[in-house]
Amino acid sequence: MFTSVLMIEKPLTPEDVEFVTTLHGDEATAFVVLMQPRGDQADVLLRAIDDVAVGELREATQEGEEPEGEEARLPAEKALAHSLAALRAHGSQASGEVVESHPLDRLKAVVDESGADEVIVMTEPHYVEEFFHRDWASRARHKVGVPVLKLFAHSE
Repeated sequence: MFTSVLMIEKPLTPEDVEFVTTLHGDEATAFVVLMQPRGDQADVLLRAIDDVAVGELREATQEGEEPEGEEARLPAEKALAHSLAALRAHGSQASGEVVESHPLDRLKAVVDESGADEVIVMTEPHYVEEFFHRDWASRARHKVGVPVLKLFAHSE
């Protein structure tokens, strides 16, 4: 069985599920999903610039106003549950968790614990973060010891 650690920041769409579950053809797949709501507070400025760069002015003015604590955890848990159910409905094994702090450290631990074959980072485009190599995929490539695939999530 091929095992992928899938790092996401929002619920998987049907297109996302179709894509990741067919990446390896007919081989049986298992996913360990790490749900990390968008970014951490250290990257607020980069995220705001990124939002302006792609024309999302409303989002840029709201950076730093994201919910925290329990207010942020409940939507993340719902997004994770939705994504796990969708992967399972597509015939894959799936487990996961919400990651609240140190996502890259947790990613490394999950890769080691699960014996993962690869990491898939699926996010919306964050052009400024990617340019400065501050996105998850760029940082994970130096940390996890397995191939890291960067994919862009579909929008509903």
